[in-house]
Amino acid sequence: MLELKQGSRAQQILDLVKGRGLVDINELARQFDVTPQTIRRGVNHLSELGLLRRVHGGVTLPVKGVNLPYEARQDQQLEGKRRIAAAVAAFIPNGASVSIGLGTTPHQVALALRSHKRLRVVTNSLRVVFALAGGDELEIAVAGGFLRPADLDVVGEAAVRCFNGFKTDFAVFGVGGIDADGMLLDFDPAEVAAREAMRLNCRQSLLVADASKFGRAAMARGGRLADMDHLFIDERPVAAFRALLKQTRPQVHVA
Repeated sequence: MLELKQGSRAQQILDLVKGRGLVDINELARQFDVTPQTIRRGVNHLSELGLLRRVHGGVTLPVKGVNLPYEARQDQQLEGKRRIAAAVAAFIPNGASVSIGLGTTPHQVALALRSHKRLRVVTNSLRVVFALAGGDELEIAVAGGFLRPADLDVVGEAAVRCFNGFKTDFAVFGVGGIDADGMLLDFDPAEVAAREAMRLNCRQSLLVADASKFGRAAMARGGRLADMDHLFIDERPVAAFRALLKQTRPQVHVA
């Protein structure tokens, strides 16, 4: 049985997967200077222990029924999220109308947009409101309804009605995970409904996702990667997902 001692190969593999969300088997083999077969044996053992999950071409974390708390998520992949946010802010011009969804990466986008002028924003996230408060000639429409206190956002029918009431130039939203077939996943069907309302009521949809989202499992499904106009990522995903990015949609921006 593998001993998960500090500094052991097994522990290092776990740490890498926790940090990135999905790691390629061949990449692990190169990093540890062993054969892919050796890595597969170690990964299979960790999977049997319930610590990892094998997927096509790589390894990820086990399926969870709920997302991590916001405070635990906000610092994960933070530099990558900030690079994504800067790229999105450079893409969106002054004077635009923008709907911005919930989650840690859209929150970073809101922070990056603070210096923009004359923005008109529609959001279901109080964190986005706080990030943009005091902006130059800023207008914000906020979804009403029942607040989720831990995340400071509104989802479900209230958010859907809000987004259905506007047609924005851009919609910026995140996702819980991206499956190998291009399906977009989230942890709550109400989050999916809000995200889809944003997408259907904008001129250009901008999905923001750090590399850990590729292969990350969640149970609520809604929409496909090919439905998006633009995808902003911090780095190229592992080889098993690169074919998804060779399609005509979405247009890929690597920050």
